Amino acid sequence: MKLLKVTLETSQESEDALTVYSQDQLGALGVEAIRRRDFEEASHRQDSTVVDWQQLTDIPADVRLVIYFDQEADYDQLAVALKQKLVELAGYGLATGSGTLVSQYVQDEDWNTVWQQYYHPIAFSRHLAIVPEWEDYQPAFADQQLLQMDPGLAFGTGNHETTQLSMMGLEQSLVRPCRVVDVGTGSGILAIAAAKLGAAEVLGTDISSEAMDAATTNLQLNGLTNVKLQHTSLLADVSGQFDIIVANILAEILLQLISQLQSHLAPGGRVIFSGIDYLQLPKVMASLTDNGFQVDLTLRAKRWVGLIITRKAK
Repeated sequence: MKLLKVTLETSQESEDALTVYSQDQLGALGVEAIRRRDFEEASHRQDSTVVDWQQLTDIPADVRLVIYFDQEADYDQLAVALKQKLVELAGYGLATGSGTLVSQYVQDEDWNTVWQQYYHPIAFSRHLAIVPEWEDYQPAFADQQLLQMDPGLAFGTGNHETTQLSMMGLEQSLVRPCRVVDVGTGSGILAIAAAKLGAAEVLGTDISSEAMDAATTNLQLNGLTNVKLQHTSLLADVSGQFDIIVANILAEILLQLISQLQSHLAPGGRVIFSGIDYLQLPKVMASLTDNGFQVDLTLRAKRWVGLIITRKAK
């Protein structure tokens, strides 16, 4: 079975009215809203979210409504009705956007599972493999650890370069059982990786309640009991010191974290930073220097930079 998909470019002010109208008056089967503000807010969110604007090519000017109808619906009639509604809303003084309409027929699929085709095991290294929970993956090496993940929860699935740089840093730094904190844990993937690599204790922090839920689910998938979670901003209200502090978050947030490192990094400890766009590297390096740190190793994948950091020798 197919569906008639109608895309309407509009505005925040008209979004709710058009959504209700489409469902209650036009018989829409569902309405999806794609908002530019969501991408903008995500790019400034103080959690593990990474928004690469250079890779986003189809962001709406304001709001794009994607409205689904039965395939037998008459598009011409729907278009007339929607345009009339836009005129009506404009008459109330509401911004309505460009009002551009586009239609196409799409296959009606089970969207709860169809997205799974895009996620497959990632044999990251001889030590780690990231495996969607529904996949049956056999380790390539006897000691290769499997990170069981639910990609449907997003917040970090292992595909992004910044996550992989962080995991490289963990593999290079985690050479003995120690205490690790994953700042901005998101899905919990780096906290899980640290535990799988042999960390004695791991703490994951995040300001997002949704991330806490996602991380909890993924911890349960992996049966880990030595990983704890704390709902907080960066290292605020976190007690104790850690041998490794790992943070895969945007440079603007890393700059806020740097001032918290001295009090939470154990003697001889290491810090792993990722999520740094190469254009923002100079200001991160300058802040580290000003706060008594040095960069021992720089990693790079495409435009993203990862750093392994220690205290300056006295």
